[in-house]
Amino acid sequence: MTQIRVARAFFVSALVGLFSLGMSRAATADEVVEWNVTGFEASATGGQNALVVSRTMTMVHLAVHDALNAIDRRYEPYLYEGRAERGAAPTAAIATAARDVLVGVIPDWGNPQQREKARSIVDSAYAGAIAKVPDGLPKDQGIAAGKAAAAATLAVRKADGSGASSQYIPGTAPGQWRPHSNPTPPNPPIADPALAAGNWPALLPQWAQVIPFTMVTPWQFRLPGPPTLASVDYARDYEEVKRVGAKNSTTRTAEQSEIARYWYEGSPQGWSRIAIVVAAARGLDRWENARLLALVNMVIADGFIAGADTRYLYNFWRPVTAIRAGDTDGNDATAADPAWETFLNTPPLPDYPSTHSVAGGAASAVLARFFGSDQIAFAMKSGPPFAGITRSFTTFSQAAQENADSRVYAGVHFRSACQDGIKLGEQIGRRAFAQHLQAYRK
Repeated sequence: MTQIRVARAFFVSALVGLFSLGMSRAATADEVVEWNVTGFEASATGGQNALVVSRTMTMVHLAVHDALNAIDRRYEPYLYEGRAERGAAPTAAIATAARDVLVGVIPDWGNPQQREKARSIVDSAYAGAIAKVPDGLPKDQGIAAGKAAAAATLAVRKADGSGASSQYIPGTAPGQWRPHSNPTPPNPPIADPALAAGNWPALLPQWAQVIPFTMVTPWQFRLPGPPTLASVDYARDYEEVKRVGAKNSTTRTAEQSEIARYWYEGSPQGWSRIAIVVAAARGLDRWENARLLALVNMVIADGFIAGADTRYLYNFWRPVTAIRAGDTDGNDATAADPAWETFLNTPPLPDYPSTHSVAGGAASAVLARFFGSDQIAFAMKSGPPFAGITRSFTTFSQAAQENADSRVYAGVHFRSACQDGIKLGEQIGRRAFAQHLQAYRK
């Protein structure tokens, strides 16, 4: 069983169609948002899991940002320092930058059929976008700016460690991660019977070696580690997830079950959509949307990188393993339940930290700073695999906390992994916003 096959089966939730974003192409605010939709659709269709999607979409949005700012420099570029004519067509620059990055990344992931479908999505979107721009010098100049920005992005990420080999070996001692099962039947469903039971190898351990987008190193904000097995804190976390995260929990409320399902969608997709919803309400233009989506996606990408560094350092077991083997942990307060099952499927990765929570902490920190306040109300509809749930929030930090809570309600993470994950994400988000894509001063 290959890691690609595993990734495709588990992260079916990453597939984002146009209407799962709660908008059609015709209703989107501008071309930047349209290519966000296209990029997520193509990446997931092409067999990319949430970690890989975060890298791909960060590259897309950074190239788009740099192409626009080559035409009219409102914000500091990330990589491409070139200048285009002020008359260059922004639509052509955006479409070309996004298309070239996606076409450059698609061949690295998935199987041939997935790659062909992904390429078809991108080619169709590009043909439609570029046809809207009248032929002439502005169109040619826009295409040139997009190509240059995409080329710079692809070149710097070509050997960033994402394709490195890994020698990771799971543990067998108490507290150490090892492959684990899904609930029976799996939730959400997995079509392939051979994969439905779970027990998959760790997903992309090499992600701990990927060069970050905003951090100095993957370990810049490394966390102190999970509670020790013998501690009171561990027993508290154990009992909470055992009680509320069980498949047939009698204490998990209907709302908590809804929260678990609502946030199960991949982090890059969900938090991009939050950014788009709030941006649309404020009428942001293409340059502002490009900056916003680049910032949100690159801190999520760095959250996955930092999270991989920490989780493979501590290699802490998931609740489903811990609870079934509770009689081996040396803690008298943790009673084992060999038949315990989670409410939702557990990702094939060590527990600490919850990178879902890291992503939420990072994105919420950026959003609060970008819009000048955490106190911004919004509502959003969930995407697959539990599409169509609408929830409302009064602050970005409230959404980040609920996002973290969802992993405990789903039975897939201990509380400490979620709370420490938010803290890690906030550190990444604060630093990135302060140091990248600042307003350009002439």
